[in-house]
Amino acid sequence: MFALISVSIAPAFALLSFFYLKDEYELEPIFAIFRTFLYGALLVFPIMFIQYAFQEEGVAQSLFLQSYFIYGLFEEFFKWFIFIFTTYKYSKFNSVYDGIVYGVSISLGFATVENILYLFAHGIEFAISRAIFPVSSHALFGVIMGYYLGRAKFATNRGTPYLLIALLLPTFLHGTYDFIIESIQGQWIYGLIPFMVLLWLLSLRKVKIANEISQTPT
Repeated sequence: MFALISVSIAPAFALLSFFYLKDEYELEPIFAIFRTFLYGALLVFPIMFIQYAFQEEGVAQSLFLQSYFIYGLFEEFFKWFIFIFTTYKYSKFNSVYDGIVYGVSISLGFATVENILYLFAHGIEFAISRAIFPVSSHALFGVIMGYYLGRAKFATNRGTPYLLIALLLPTFLHGTYDFIIESIQGQWIYGLIPFMVLLWLLSLRKVKIANEISQTPT
């Protein structure tokens, strides 16, 4: 059991450390990162309950609606919501890049609990593929969400468009991720690898831009 839990949480902490140390302006307090990680972890159970209820009632069970609504929108909306109502006004959130750090933390809290539950149900042999695909993708969705929430907070004019993009773009990307897996089935890896490469490139681009913006304190 210890080995299973260890391999379940290791990818999340590696990814969180990577994006945390990419901050070129000012590192966030560890306690604040841990707190947002816990917020994300606690989201798993209400989201799973809602998704289970939809499945049992046979509502929105088409491939498109499952991918973009039941999984993409539900999961990203709750992350977005908890970010805004627990972290957005936090005094230490004082640069655009901080949004990325907190977005990744919330997303990886969610991904870690989800990963533990999956590996307990299906076995430790899936640990590597889970680390490369689902856990990493959650982190990258968090990068993009956090980037736009950071832009919204420090926008010189109205930040509302950034707030909407912070929800809608991760939702679209998350839904596309699930749609690829479900639509291609046994050959999903041929569609998912290019998608993940593009997602990494997009996310690292946001990291670079956020660091450039954050060099001038707001």
